[in-house]
Amino acid sequence: MRRTLISLTLASTVVLAACGGGDEESGDGGGSGEAGGLTAIRVGAIPIVDVAPLYLGIEQGIFEEAGLDVEPFLAQGGAAIVPAVVNGEAQFGFSNITSLLQATGRGVPLALVAPGPGATGNLEDDFAAVVVPADSPVQSAADLPGLRVAINSINNISDTVVRESVRQAGGDPASIEFVEIPFPDMVAAVSTGQVDAAFAVEPTATAGEAAGLRRVSFPYVETDDDLTVAGYFTSDQYAAENADVVQRFAEAMVEAQEYAQANPDQVRAVLGSYTQIAPEVAEQLTLPTFQSEINRESVELLLELGNQDGIIEGEVDLEQLYLED
Repeated sequence: MRRTLISLTLASTVVLAACGGGDEESGDGGGSGEAGGLTAIRVGAIPIVDVAPLYLGIEQGIFEEAGLDVEPFLAQGGAAIVPAVVNGEAQFGFSNITSLLQATGRGVPLALVAPGPGATGNLEDDFAAVVVPADSPVQSAADLPGLRVAINSINNISDTVVRESVRQAGGDPASIEFVEIPFPDMVAAVSTGQVDAAFAVEPTATAGEAAGLRRVSFPYVETDDDLTVAGYFTSDQYAAENADVVQRFAEAMVEAQEYAQANPDQVRAVLGSYTQIAPEVAEQLTLPTFQSEINRESVELLLELGNQDGIIEGEVDLEQLYLED
């Protein structure tokens, strides 16, 4: 099975924010071992739509067939997941690409081993959108300069893609005032006028429409219609010492991604097992593309944009990015 591996190798450990928000405890340590003939691994995830393939892979026996006993643990962001992986308390974790690039620039020894969610390629309906009040004069990303725009985490993938969507629409994003607001609070913030717009991912975007908000821009797609938004990573040390386990996890994760992409109804059904998304909302929300390969060009674009916007510190070497068959 073909897979993509990005080796992000550097020297020291720092904390990063993955998809924003505060963090929950990652739980007590654990390390890989044998469980009934299977290799036991812990995988840090975030309770969002994006990681549904991980749970489907467990439910459908995909990881078991690969000889893996997967125990997921949930956190609100990478500030809990990254240390757990680097310290060996977990073997794999989930993060958006910009956060991993930032971590690499700061010296965190990580390797991105499997793809996660990607943009849908649909300029009229993606799983992430800028929402505004129904009576707002904003009609597209070109109208966002000079406004207050809510994002879940300052100086991360959200403001990167919003800025780029404005540039693509012919505007100058320099005057946008980004305001950090958790996803669950965004609909109220826009509805009450606390902010003029919000960059919301599902299920917040669907909740916004239900509350009368309009979607006016789709920054992931407008940045790259095949944008790799996030993926699964491990530590360089674990990859070096457990190459076979990493290979099996990467291939099983790709199979789980492909299964999720082919079975959207099962994706919607599994959400209730690890999120608080109501079934009626799960039926309405827009799903991401569950990618089977990391889009190398889009990773390079996010690095370029992050450097341009000054949110990535240090040198990030992508020369070790490669494909294996």
